[in-house]
Amino acid sequence: MTRSARSMFNKIAITLRTLFKWRMDKRRESVELDSLYRTIGYRFENRDLLEQAMTHRSSLLYRGRWMSNERLEFLGDSVLGFLVTDELYKKFPEGNEGDLTKAKSILVSREALAQQARKIDLGQYLILGRGEERSGGRTRRSILSNAYEALIGAMYLDGGVDVVRRLIRRDLCQKLDRLVANRFHHNYKSWLLEFMQARGEKSPIYRVMEETGPDHNKQFTVQVIAGKEVMGQGTGLSKKRAEKAAAREAIKKLGLLVNE
Repeated sequence: MTRSARSMFNKIAITLRTLFKWRMDKRRESVELDSLYRTIGYRFENRDLLEQAMTHRSSLLYRGRWMSNERLEFLGDSVLGFLVTDELYKKFPEGNEGDLTKAKSILVSREALAQQARKIDLGQYLILGRGEERSGGRTRRSILSNAYEALIGAMYLDGGVDVVRRLIRRDLCQKLDRLVANRFHHNYKSWLLEFMQARGEKSPIYRVMEETGPDHNKQFTVQVIAGKEVMGQGTGLSKKRAEKAAAREAIKKLGLLVNE
């Protein structure tokens, strides 16, 4: 075989390998997207919108892309805020502005959205630059929460407000029901637990610090602890009452207790 023939053969082989790899990548991408579609309960008509929603700005230089997900994140933030506000307003007519504002701030917080992004494994679909990839960007809270908002924006543009409303009702409204119902019924321990979980933190721990008085009239002092921080302390004639008082103090310290 002549040198020119070998060169031509090598070029053809490289082209075929490249084409095969491209087709395999596309097939793999299609399978992965099918998994995401099943998870969110929606199939995109315009896949470019979904790709943009998953594109972090760190990838623009490396992959020759021209637009990140920041515009979709901006849109998704507003759509999400509107729909959560609408749900709160309709479901809890007895709630005042302060209560509903606090509930909304928990539900759409960066921690809560990142937690939801982890539940649907959104990190695996992100398009990141090499540096962001190496530094753990797929699990970073800020990137995940922004990507979730961008996904909301993309779904809104592709399918309208109703498809987003269905996703929010499915993923957030159960938490919304418990959170706000606990607030109205002064279930401070449950309210505090929901708040900590929405932030992606461990459940608070209640610790008896002191018992005073005779057996028939004992008074308990309890501290509620999250991580290494004492969030509140309360006293009561039973452990349960002392825990409730401690949780109430923690809720107040966090700035969630209004109009009381």
